[in-house]
Amino acid sequence: MRLYLCEKPSQAKDIAAVLGARRRGDGCWLGTDVTVTWCIGHLLETAPPDAYDARYKRWVLADLPIIPDKWKMTVKPRTASQYKAVKRLLGEADELIIATDADREGEMIARELVEHCRYRGPIRRLWLSALDDASIRKALAALKPGAETFSLYHSALGRSRADWLIGMNMSRLFTLLGRQSGYQGVLPVGRVQTPTLRLVVDRDRSIANFVPVAYWAIDVQLLHDGTPFTAQWRAASEVCDDQERCLNQALAQQAAAAMTGAASARVIKLRTERMREVAPLPFDLGTLQEVCSKKLGLGAQETLDIAQALYETHKVITYPRSDCGYLPLSQHSEAPGILAALRQADPALNALHDYLEPQRRSRAWNDAKVSAHHGIIPTAAAKNLEKLAGKQRAVYTLIRARYLAQFLPNHEYDRTQADFDCAGEALRAVGKQIVEPGWKRALPEALAPARGREAPAPQTLPNLMEGIECAVANVQLKDLWTQPPKPFTEGDLIKAMKNVAKLVEDPLLKQKLKDTTGIGTEATRASIIQGLLDRGYLVKNGKALAATPAAFSLIDAVPRAIADPGTTAIWEQALDMVQSGEMSLEEFVTKQAAWMSKQVARCAGLSLTISGPASPAGRGATPWKNKRKPAKRKTSPVNKRTAPKA
Repeated sequence: MRLYLCEKPSQAKDIAAVLGARRRGDGCWLGTDVTVTWCIGHLLETAPPDAYDARYKRWVLADLPIIPDKWKMTVKPRTASQYKAVKRLLGEADELIIATDADREGEMIARELVEHCRYRGPIRRLWLSALDDASIRKALAALKPGAETFSLYHSALGRSRADWLIGMNMSRLFTLLGRQSGYQGVLPVGRVQTPTLRLVVDRDRSIANFVPVAYWAIDVQLLHDGTPFTAQWRAASEVCDDQERCLNQALAQQAAAAMTGAASARVIKLRTERMREVAPLPFDLGTLQEVCSKKLGLGAQETLDIAQALYETHKVITYPRSDCGYLPLSQHSEAPGILAALRQADPALNALHDYLEPQRRSRAWNDAKVSAHHGIIPTAAAKNLEKLAGKQRAVYTLIRARYLAQFLPNHEYDRTQADFDCAGEALRAVGKQIVEPGWKRALPEALAPARGREAPAPQTLPNLMEGIECAVANVQLKDLWTQPPKPFTEGDLIKAMKNVAKLVEDPLLKQKLKDTTGIGTEATRASIIQGLLDRGYLVKNGKALAATPAAFSLIDAVPRAIADPGTTAIWEQALDMVQSGEMSLEEFVTKQAAWMSKQVARCAGLSLTISGPASPAGRGATPWKNKRKPAKRKTSPVNKRTAPKA
């Protein structure tokens, strides 16, 4: 009997239908000499400390560190009945096809059962990127040898054991230290969650400690041939900060007064450049979570849950837990069929028909940059879209738009930069004229770029030439304040976890982390953030995340290396080495255990006090609470006269 082992019941049902296994059995689907069974996530878990020695049921500092000589797995009580069914079927199978999710966690879910149940028969791997019938049939016809993906298991196992070592030891250590100072709660410490928490703590502190600085800007409204446009004053570099903001009030007032008395400004330099923007790549999960947070207000876990439903339940997108936005060249031949299916499912896309070029090959099609998974794209099973409503429809629309963009021309516009002399003061006006909308035709309203305080909508300049004079219609001196960093949203935090190298100060470590995958994985980052919220380390104020007092205290107390995002990213690189075969699982775990022992010895004598700042950033206080608070300022028009009529 050939046994297919899936990760979830819904996945098993879809694969069983294609295989013709339609008869329901005990924890499985039965067909002719084929059986399809399923896990419910992990059916096994790493044994707790007391499984190694009963004395570990009590938390005692003297027992730390706890490092198993031989690792044990236990059956999860909640899904024990399904474990029994899988174990029985493994004992009856002549061949096993692993059909769990195509990633390292999916590999571990299956392989830990293979090892625990002592299955010794042949193994092959079903590598699925989508769950529609056509994709399943294609994958069934291209089964991989089991050995090809075995290293994924060791990588996941290394991650699991490192998490156990740090979580069990450091959580016990700091909880016990907290109790010595009177704090009765549990203080969980994690290999990934603690560095992630530090990102938020550091951001909140930078907001709380921010001292605003005043600066001045001048907007000058000019007229040419009856068309108004705005130019900005350019102060001398010696009175500006590194962002070209004028810090000298007297100089700004003098410039405003001089330009107020001027009748016109002369164009001294004019340059127009044709700009071309290529289409953004299809989404990887992290980028999807970032965009959905910013544009739709969705949390990271909520976005993942919606994407998972679009993949598993509705089958309208490919595998969502991807860390890659590129697409394999072999997939390009499927584009005409997918595009036709998308138009048939949604007549609103017919407006794009004349612009779509199915033969177009954007930068997304690149085998060299495709990892274990490719970008998240729509499938040809785009039917019954009326079943998608609300948030599901919005997320699907974003994913579909990124795919459609690959078959549309570049976005092109002319950028014109005009420099003026006005009463001896320098002005600059920038204009944008769209020449070819290109791939932006596919973007839904939700993907329109957000415009902040310092990102006004682009203007279109009139037909200017060097040497001409433009009438001065209005001069506006603006008293402004520098702004503090913004609190993290879930999308921002996902992005920071991915791009952790940018936040590391050590130049050698920064270089080493240049190509790292960052903190956590695409599949785990959302659950890490949700865990910090559930444990009370983080709270949400609208979209913004803020650290709680316990979070500040914990980050101050734990060894810097444990809370350092750079350390965690280095560990992720080591796990990649385990996956590639450059490092053995045993070597990785031995190094983790040795490092952990040093940390426990170093911290065992600490005195821990759980408290936090009186007004942690993000709690409704102004960013400069307890700092010098600026007086209220209003934008002051210096001259509202209109230009003389021609």
